[in-house]
Amino acid sequence: MTAPTKPSHNGPSDPAGTPAPAAVPGTSVPAAASGTSVPAASAVPLHAPVVDWFDEHARDLPWRRPEAGAWGVMVSEFMLQQTPVNRVLPVYEQWMARWPRPADLAAEAPGEAVRAWGRLGYPRRALRLHGAAAAIAERHGGDVPSDHAQLLALPGIGEYTAAAVASFAYGQRHAVLDTNVRRVLARAVTGVQYPPNATTAAERKLARALLPDDERDAARWAAASMELGALVCTAKNESCHRCPIAGRCAWRLAGKPAHDGPPRRGQTYAGTDRQVRGRLLAVLRESPGPVPQAALDQVWHEPVQRARALDGLVADGLVEPLADGLYRLPLS
Repeated sequence: MTAPTKPSHNGPSDPAGTPAPAAVPGTSVPAAASGTSVPAASAVPLHAPVVDWFDEHARDLPWRRPEAGAWGVMVSEFMLQQTPVNRVLPVYEQWMARWPRPADLAAEAPGEAVRAWGRLGYPRRALRLHGAAAAIAERHGGDVPSDHAQLLALPGIGEYTAAAVASFAYGQRHAVLDTNVRRVLARAVTGVQYPPNATTAAERKLARALLPDDERDAARWAAASMELGALVCTAKNESCHRCPIAGRCAWRLAGKPAHDGPPRRGQTYAGTDRQVRGRLLAVLRESPGPVPQAALDQVWHEPVQRARALDGLVADGLVEPLADGLYRLPLS
């Protein structure tokens, strides 16, 4: 994909020569049409400086290389949900070496996907990725579809992942709203420190309004704004001195007002069912065959919580119970 053409700083005028309403940056859509209040600071183009910064500072990540293809992009998007890049990289490399195409993964038992997922966390993502691979092999001849609706119809694929694959793999024009992008738009355009806890309709409308008209420019903007949120406009200790749009950021220009929405609570792990589930799965991943109940009983001291965690793994399809108190990763 190429960097976007720098948009004009002048908004369109009507035939009588009266200036039209100020447009959302880099688009022909008036701010009022975005469905949200857009501060004046957003009336200057954001695309060019962010994409120029991306061209110089983007990380060299394997899923961004041409050889990754759409399957590599899809795998990365599943793995990167709620998991940092440094933890994903080694697992991604091993995964792609073992299963370079969706059909390769689909041919194996879903338990092998769970095993290869390792300690990335949220292992149901592995099952969902396996299900998506099987559907791609069955419905699309083994090729990740480029059509957004077909992507969205795959099992385990939500709006974000469908948009990300269509944009990053196929250069299409979609609003790709992950946590990083939402934070950049919240600060640069709407002037608040953090976006809402859950994506809102107003955020979606604003993101769509901000998209460059050209498909490849829009795809480049999606990747660039995401990288800016990951490396510069971070949740804590943001590096405004390195930000290419610091002089145009509504939040910074307003004096960085503190977040006044619902409290932002970090996720706990120690002592939770998630930790117990992780330990149980670790035993099953490391075993080439079924594991007896007694071996699983060793991983956690509290029997009620341990049983609840194991029951949850069975209910989620991550573990299969067998006769005689044995358990294994799923084969079907």
